[in-house]
Amino acid sequence: MRTNLLEELYRDQWLLAVHKPSGLLVHRSPIDKHETEFALQYARELNGGQHVYPIHRLDRPTSGVLLFARDPDTARILGQAMMAGEVSKTYLAVVRGWAPETGVIDHPLKDEPEDRRLKGQEQPIREALTHYRRLATTELPVEIERYPTSRYSLVELYPKTGRKHQLRRHMKHIHHPIIGDANHGRGRHNRYFAERFGQGRLLLAATELRIQHPVTGEELILKAPPEQSFQDVLTIFPEV
Repeated sequence: MRTNLLEELYRDQWLLAVHKPSGLLVHRSPIDKHETEFALQYARELNGGQHVYPIHRLDRPTSGVLLFARDPDTARILGQAMMAGEVSKTYLAVVRGWAPETGVIDHPLKDEPEDRRLKGQEQPIREALTHYRRLATTELPVEIERYPTSRYSLVELYPKTGRKHQLRRHMKHIHHPIIGDANHGRGRHNRYFAERFGQGRLLLAATELRIQHPVTGEELILKAPPEQSFQDVLTIFPEV
């Protein structure tokens, strides 16, 4: 009997919130047709075999809070709230370099279609906005590029829009790519962390989701600490 990979964070009559581990797809994707395990099916198991409706998505390598509705009406209401920007998300990331203490990244992004057959076609460019705050910095006595030491930051990210790979692309845009990002990061730094900590995961985690409950109207705050593979890396920051 397989073990359910999701940790349940919250449940009521209308909602189910879980912690998704890094490496697990939320649902079937044309990019990963060979995959057979998805957060959606594990959430359905937690829901007694009944259908659940994902309210948002997390990239496969991103871990953290994932919210499902337990009925279509609740899914519709929360979907509208997401579109209206009424859902607040917080992420934690380890990035290359010493990021500024605070900042706003206002940088439009071109759509990235999942279907490879569409990638040769012209895609629309959409507004994308991310706020961030630096929590800690460190300087390691290792030479990875041309300097005798290597600098890193721990940052909180607050996306105000929901574009595909927004946080990863935005941090690359300001020259502080997220460690472990194979597509938008720096290979030498990714390899160093993979070798040092024994795994090469993306160091991005969804740690908090705030919504107005679609039925009670009360503010609901869903939190989850980063999984152990992420917390192991935080030992490089003395003040954390």
